[in-house]
Amino acid sequence: MKQTKGRRDRPVPMLDALEPVLERLTHGKEPDDPLLRGPRGGVLTTATVRDATHWEDLVKALGFGNLTRHGPRHTGATWMADAGIALHVLQEILGHQSIETTKGYLHPDRRHLAEAARQANQFLSAAPTRRDTTRRDGPRM
Repeated sequence: MKQTKGRRDRPVPMLDALEPVLERLTHGKEPDDPLLRGPRGGVLTTATVRDATHWEDLVKALGFGNLTRHGPRHTGATWMADAGIALHVLQEILGHQSIETTKGYLHPDRRHLAEAARQANQFLSAAPTRRDTTRRDGPRM
């Protein structure tokens, strides 16, 4: 069992789709038993995952030569942010001390950037109401 890099407990939100998998993996195990083991029964580490999956060959064959084993962590964080999970909650889930580190995990794609432009265009093209005179001109002093 390996400690987290920050040596702190980390809450892990559980997706509903994983529940049956976790039930199968935990059936008959004691609470302190490891959930997963390496291919030879030892501790599961990033190195054993790399070796067991032949990671470098796999990503090369898939045409994703720049994909790292850490990449899915960034993807998961981005998906949670896209789902509306607050940044400070993501910080806790990822176990980061700094919110800036958490921000570095979020990678909007072109779709998100296009949607941001659409929203901005929609806002800017709406006619201001009588009460909303600050919309285009900025606040009045």
